[in-house]
Amino acid sequence: MSTLDELRTTHPEIAADFTIPQRWNDYRASEHGIWRTLFTRQAEVLSGRACPEFLEGLTKLTLNSDAIPNFEQLSEQLSRLTGWRVVAVPSLVPDDVFFDHLANRRFPAGQFIRRPEQLDYIEEPDVFHDVFGHVPMLAHPVFADYMQAYGKGGQRALKEFGALKNLARLYWYTVEFGLIASSEGLRIYGSGIVSSRAESIYALESKSPNRIGFDLERVMRTDYRIDDFQESYFVISSFEELFAETYKDFAAIYARLAEGPVHRPGDVLPEDRIVWRGTHAYRAGSHAVA
Repeated sequence: MSTLDELRTTHPEIAADFTIPQRWNDYRASEHGIWRTLFTRQAEVLSGRACPEFLEGLTKLTLNSDAIPNFEQLSEQLSRLTGWRVVAVPSLVPDDVFFDHLANRRFPAGQFIRRPEQLDYIEEPDVFHDVFGHVPMLAHPVFADYMQAYGKGGQRALKEFGALKNLARLYWYTVEFGLIASSEGLRIYGSGIVSSRAESIYALESKSPNRIGFDLERVMRTDYRIDDFQESYFVISSFEELFAETYKDFAAIYARLAEGPVHRPGDVLPEDRIVWRGTHAYRAGSHAVA
């Protein structure tokens, strides 16, 4: 992650909060073409796989395949719905900056778009992952509140508890790679899944990963994969349930998390509420000790 001084060499107008002008008029036709390709193929694969709230967010925000969205116009629509705005950043931002943006209902989105050879995978989040993947869910009032509460919780964790690893796991297994149980079956809401064609299919249809009922402390004790598909996904029953979890006493939770096990990504525990036990799961109860 680059420092503010390092980024000033390529982005002289960068602000103290790491935001930069989007400069929408500077995007080339080829870059809009990459957005169009990504959007079109994801729209096809997400039919019947993404949760209704995500698909409704695309419609409410008039996100489409025409071109990379203009953040000012997108923010005007989003602000009317839930009070959120989208701000452009050049890359990943420091934790304190990220939490401050979320706590104040600003979503920091990468301003650049991936190259043609990165259509299927990019290591650093770009405008497609951040806008297509994240922003539609911010049009849902309850999820929008959850994201703000997460930002405020991050600020507190940074100042008081030193528990960022636990909090990062919560973000990873909900905001990035979350599944929700609906009356029609499991559906995707996590941005890391909805912005990936391959994982959109894998997360719901592969017999390999575990699908485990959401439990806050279980999630916050579980490591995750950054180099491959997930070995486990956690399933919420509703966004109201997820939001309610952010109002628990995290101080007491962090105290408990300071001791005891850290679970591997593929672990299945005896107390887990199993939606589906994957074929690559470890033996029940196996775990690494913190």
